[in-house]
Amino acid sequence: MEATAVAGIDVHKAMLAVVMGQEGDGEQHWIRRKFGTTVAEIRHLAAWLAEHKVERVVMESTAQYWRPVWLGLEPHFVLHLAQPLSNAAPRGRKTDFADALRLVKRLLADELRLSFVPDAEQRPWRHLSRTRTKLLSDRVRLQNQIEALLEEGQIKLSVVISDLLG
Repeated sequence: MEATAVAGIDVHKAMLAVVMGQEGDGEQHWIRRKFGTTVAEIRHLAAWLAEHKVERVVMESTAQYWRPVWLGLEPHFVLHLAQPLSNAAPRGRKTDFADALRLVKRLLADELRLSFVPDAEQRPWRHLSRTRTKLLSDRVRLQNQIEALLEEGQIKLSVVISDLLG
């Protein structure tokens, strides 16, 4: 059975720390490399990973910085997004390449807690439904604020009409 290459990416705002190695190798040889987070750099990363025959990529990010990386790599690789707490380092020993290496090792050992990322077809629908829910919530909040402001001005408009904005 041929070993497949696996990569771990510790995602930051302006930098990606990438560690790549072979799955199933007894004697591990890890390649470490830094990339930027621009679209051109993410394309360069995808080409570099494809050149090394990487099939699986695991990444970790404490903020939303993983999204452009995910979108750039999604057509080419099987991707996993690790929850940061499942890849915690010993206190005081945080380094980016060590985090990326630990991601790969924990993925191979099935020790990571992975986040759910909807597929490309489902994402726009989720975004649309969540945006609608947020807008409806904002409308109710603003209506309540308007009513409270009128009450402070001793205007009891809500006693006379049933819908303040209707």
